Amino acid sequence: MTPGLDEIRRAPKVALHDHLDGGLRPSTVAEIAAAIGHEIPAGSSLLEPHLIGTHSGSLEAYLESFNHTLAVMQRPEDLVRVAQEAVSDLAVDGVVYAELRWAPEQHQQAGLSLAAAVEAVHAGIRAGQAEAHTAGLPIVVKQILTARRETQRSLEIARLAVAERDRGVVGFDIAGAEHGYPAADHLAAFDYLADARFPVTAHAGEAYGLVSIEQALNVGRARRIGHGVRIVDDIESSGTEPRLGSLAQRLRDASICFELCPTSNLNTGALGPGATIADHPFALLDDCGFNVTVNCDNRLMSRTTLSREFELLASTFGYTFADIERFTVNAIEAAFCDSEEAERLLTEVISPGFAQLSA
Repeated sequence: MTPGLDEIRRAPKVALHDHLDGGLRPSTVAEIAAAIGHEIPAGSSLLEPHLIGTHSGSLEAYLESFNHTLAVMQRPEDLVRVAQEAVSDLAVDGVVYAELRWAPEQHQQAGLSLAAAVEAVHAGIRAGQAEAHTAGLPIVVKQILTARRETQRSLEIARLAVAERDRGVVGFDIAGAEHGYPAADHLAAFDYLADARFPVTAHAGEAYGLVSIEQALNVGRARRIGHGVRIVDDIESSGTEPRLGSLAQRLRDASICFELCPTSNLNTGALGPGATIADHPFALLDDCGFNVTVNCDNRLMSRTTLSREFELLASTFGYTFADIERFTVNAIEAAFCDSEEAERLLTEVISPGFAQLSA
């Protein structure tokens, strides 16, 4: 049977692609904005009653809301609060492991150093985990540090991520405009990360095509692809059996993890005009044997939760609890935490949690 939203909320889930600056509570945005004198335009979609983010089908329009969330995440106390609340909200949704990604270079407007910004997020995560544990909702949360494609600070961020690897930073990400900002521009950072054996994920194949995905793999040596929906351009699916092109086959055979974000992909127009969840390539990629995972991207802007993403996919493609468990196992096996922690979560939390729901 296809599970409903309330049932899915009780399932132990894993979030690999969740932006810290895209998951704030609207009340928090409003309160901090008022305290620091940041003006949110009247009628801003960011703070509409139902938190409908920009759903125009344009990535550029979708990203405008980040001007406001980033504005309220510049002081250390605000970074602590946002991180703590993010952890709490994920735990309430049944998430047992999460990797929160964010770009420290975007949080220096009030004079914070990169290291101080990371420490503030560390503190918020620790407080959020303690709060969740007290509430009987234990959760493990790590950080992924993101570098922006448009700037030249990727090596600096890579060094920061590696320096913080023993304090909860488990990965490096690159994000931002794909077209015109190739991964090759950041080769020094990727070489440094490869030498340090530090995990990489890369936003690719969201707003741009196969070249972006290929560079994430070849230049970035990424173990995971953020979004990556344009890989369908290398899959011929009009016949009775899908036929994979060389890049698609390489990604599938290497079990490269796809961090798919269904609602966000609709919001940003990554699937084309007028697309619906039924048009999302999630089911096609799963049927073809790709390593697919379910993610939110930006819970605030896309008005979603991880449980809601699973429910949308289940109701659209007929997925059962067994499928949801399968996608969750994909996620924990692709997580950037150490293998012992991933195995503990799988054997002590995820598998028993799904077994109890299926009993």
